[in-house]
Amino acid sequence: MGRRTKVVAEGAAPVTVTVCRGCCCGVADKYPGVDHAGQLERLQAGVGTAGKVRAVTCLDACDHANVVVVSPSAEGRRAGGRPVWLGWVMADDMIDEICDWVQAGGPGVVEPPGTLDLQVFSVSRRVGEGLAAK
Repeated sequence: MGRRTKVVAEGAAPVTVTVCRGCCCGVADKYPGVDHAGQLERLQAGVGTAGKVRAVTCLDACDHANVVVVSPSAEGRRAGGRPVWLGWVMADDMIDEICDWVQAGGPGVVEPPGTLDLQVFSVSRRVGEGLAAK
């Protein structure tokens, strides 16, 4: 999927990519071969104006490190989209697919590309509701 730059309408809630970077995710001690800082930079550059990327300390899903949550835009939520939790996000192609998905509209607008569906996992209601508070 080629990169298209989707511009979010002013005042509309964009797709949000929440990247866990703290306890277990994003630390070289657990995954020494992964360029964690580089991943975050690539997400920010690849998402561009189509959404926003934010890093948080811990999403409380450490068994699935590295965790990324892609939350729908206002448009995606109106279409029934919900936050999608992705685990074991280590490889560059996963980062590329996340960026492509956000550029195309994200959850509720389009299905995740490529093999991202293999990275999806479910969280408890307590953990899922805690994302909004972070």
